[in-house]
Amino acid sequence: MLDQSTAKGRIVAAALRLAGERPWGDVTLPDIAKAADVGLNDLRRNFNSKAEILAAFIREVDDEVLGRVPERTSSQSKRDAIFDVVMSRFDVLARYKPALKSIAASWSFDPVLLRSICLSQAWMLRAAGIRAEGLEGQLRVAGLGAVYGSVFRTWLDDEDPGLARTMAALDRRLRRGEQTLASIDAVTSKLCCVASDFASVCKRAGAPPAPKDAPEAPPPASA
Repeated sequence: MLDQSTAKGRIVAAALRLAGERPWGDVTLPDIAKAADVGLNDLRRNFNSKAEILAAFIREVDDEVLGRVPERTSSQSKRDAIFDVVMSRFDVLARYKPALKSIAASWSFDPVLLRSICLSQAWMLRAAGIRAEGLEGQLRVAGLGAVYGSVFRTWLDDEDPGLARTMAALDRRLRRGEQTLASIDAVTSKLCCVASDFASVCKRAGAPPAPKDAPEAPPPASA
């Protein structure tokens, strides 16, 4: 998946390799540069932090998942489509599980990484044929992020080759989320209608009054 013919790819691969060997919190940028056989200047040209390296890894995973998942058919439910996308993602991540365990154990909030994760959730929705735009889309992204985060922790500890625990947890969370999503969609649809009506009222209230007809010119004085 990672193109190690480029400095960027070698850096990401080296970071994950080191994360699999020691606690992620102990890995430094100079360590990563040395393991990738690049200079610190080459690393800085590509990344400014470990969070940026992980964000690049997430984008690579997104690319592979999007290339794997077939287009959703009309007979496939949204829940089944999301299930397939998430399980495909875990399949892509399987070879990096030791590194991801180390990274998850030292997780800390970082805006760069959080934004990358949110964008990734949006692409997973799109891969399942579900809109991720607008207010409804943002709520779906947040909902899927909560589901994925919970099931991801189960997946990290699931040593069964068939991932029975992971699939059961994912199915359970998606079924629960499906009911919540139906309620959210109904509420946001009403909110969007109210917002649209409010915008129309404001637009009319702020419009300048229509000009009155100009008065007719007086008739010329008689000679």
